[in-house]
Amino acid sequence: MAEFSHFPVMLEECIDALDIKPNGIYVDGTLGGGGHSEQIVKRLKDGKLICIDRDTEAINAASKRLEAYKDKIFFIHDNFENIKNIVSSLGIEKIDGAMFDLGVSSYQLDTAERGFSYNLDAPLDMRMDSGASLSAYDVVNDYSEDDIKRILWEYGEENNAPRIAREIIKRRAEKPIETTFELVDIIKSVAPKKELLSGHHPAKQTFQAIRIEVNGELSVIAPTIEDTVSILNEGGRIAVITFHSLEDRAVKQVFARLEKGCTCPPDFPVCVCGKKPQVRLLSRKPILPTEQELTLNRRSHSAKLRSAEKI
Repeated sequence: MAEFSHFPVMLEECIDALDIKPNGIYVDGTLGGGGHSEQIVKRLKDGKLICIDRDTEAINAASKRLEAYKDKIFFIHDNFENIKNIVSSLGIEKIDGAMFDLGVSSYQLDTAERGFSYNLDAPLDMRMDSGASLSAYDVVNDYSEDDIKRILWEYGEENNAPRIAREIIKRRAEKPIETTFELVDIIKSVAPKKELLSGHHPAKQTFQAIRIEVNGELSVIAPTIEDTVSILNEGGRIAVITFHSLEDRAVKQVFARLEKGCTCPPDFPVCVCGKKPQVRLLSRKPILPTEQELTLNRRSHSAKLRSAEKI
């Protein structure tokens, strides 16, 4: 079984963005291997860190890694979309910072039986929370052709979505599609020759799309950021790492909305909605990994960090 990654993406940049106060209260909404959490909690004196993950294996592994800091940490098995209720349930009203490292973890990709990787043969699964009801098997074998096509286009930006969806329907009529390699074979069978020769894996976008559907990844981004900002102390920070354009766009849009405040139509002479700006952006453009990090960790190549401060 794979170990949780010890290469937390843009670690120094995240720590800088959070501007950690020794007595502050912080949230790591995507605990994973605990790399970011370890560096946050090391900087706390009397402060507390709330570590959230929907993957019980992540909670168990990080609990061992962070054993020395257990008196300062709350480990919570939940979805970060519930951050407001989680914080409240701990008797905490406000926090001083939160970070979210979106997407699938290296551990999940590298553990074959989790079914996330198109490079490893395994049962179709892709659930970040192994107790969740919906799996990749259900999407591939039960969704209609139109729904599969829509998911591949909307969540994977897959230009070949119609042919892939059609071939999935054809193959599953013969027998259920049960493994990752069976799905990869279907995708390759209808992929344009140019794509097969390009060096890019033709299943990458389809696997991304199905994973997002299974875990509801995109729909929770905006409400989670809004809820997090609502419980930040003035001067508190939020940092979000994304790994593909759909995630980054969602983060960029909600930050822009929270920075603007007013939602009145542009032609209104004065504001009547009464909404005020809630954050200031710490940088206009996303922060990207350094060349050194790209060399050490190939999975950081598409990462972008956006951050903001509560005003």
